[in-house]
Amino acid sequence: MTLQVLFDALMLGFEYSLLAVGVYVTFRVLDMADLTVDGSFGLGMACSAVLTVAGHPYLGLAVGCAAGALAGCVTGLLVTKARINPLLAGIITMTGLYSVNIYVLGAPNVSLLSTVRCFDPVVSALGGAATVDVVKMGFVVLVVAVAVAALAGFFRTEAGLAMRAVGDNEAMSRASSINTSAFKVGGLALGNAMVGLTGALLAQYQGFADLSSGTGMVMVGLASVIIGEVFGGRRSVTRGLMCAVAGSVAYRLIIQLALSVNLIDANALKLVSAVIVGAFMAVPSVRAALGERSVRIKAKGAMERLLAEDAQALKGGE
Repeated sequence: MTLQVLFDALMLGFEYSLLAVGVYVTFRVLDMADLTVDGSFGLGMACSAVLTVAGHPYLGLAVGCAAGALAGCVTGLLVTKARINPLLAGIITMTGLYSVNIYVLGAPNVSLLSTVRCFDPVVSALGGAATVDVVKMGFVVLVVAVAVAALAGFFRTEAGLAMRAVGDNEAMSRASSINTSAFKVGGLALGNAMVGLTGALLAQYQGFADLSSGTGMVMVGLASVIIGEVFGGRRSVTRGLMCAVAGSVAYRLIIQLALSVNLIDANALKLVSAVIVGAFMAVPSVRAALGERSVRIKAKGAMERLLAEDAQALKGGE
């Protein structure tokens, strides 16, 4: 793996890290499997592309984030007001967003290569002091750091603690006079806002927006979250957010390493993602099983020693 390939993998890892953060918010904080992700990712990308072509790249990032939040609100209302299962609500919103994305983009794909993107003014201001790739990396890392810090701060506030309580124990939260429906909608909006921002950033980074770009994003997000948790644990929300970012980078490095050694081809990426998610989700169960086995072996050894001591004592008494 060359340095350029490694740099590209790190860059993609940070690009998709807010997707992992968004999935973490819905999957771990709210304890809800949300499939809106595929649609909200594409919606954020479409909004960003259209506004960037119109000459407003920074507005494109903001609107992409807001559009993702709006998509999350729709899913939240379906869950809380229509009493639809969260999985089905996510599928309904995701399916509807495919048509919405077509209307927003106005074409199957839109190129941004000839337009001014969010990092271009920074490149011009530096006057060649840094390469375009370095500026892109710095810009994305800055956005990710600000977003993660803002979320970590929010989850320490009263509203953030209430949202975490709803995810931990909805019945107890309702008994404590917490408006669980509002916090569910808010949590889904918050998670999908991060997903929409990821799509908006990626459109400007790669230089185009495509209708099929959102396919399989929920699997990418889950893989990143699970990998981060395996290595970093689940001790706190702040740690979980940072582990989601680290998991996204690790996931991209694993994929790039597999491609570099010709272990897989590009057509098998989705299959590999599914295998990675399944394997890493099984790690806690395997650890628990090995721990139980170790405890049983120790208990058996202790019992055998006690029996041997009793037998020796009886023999000495005779």
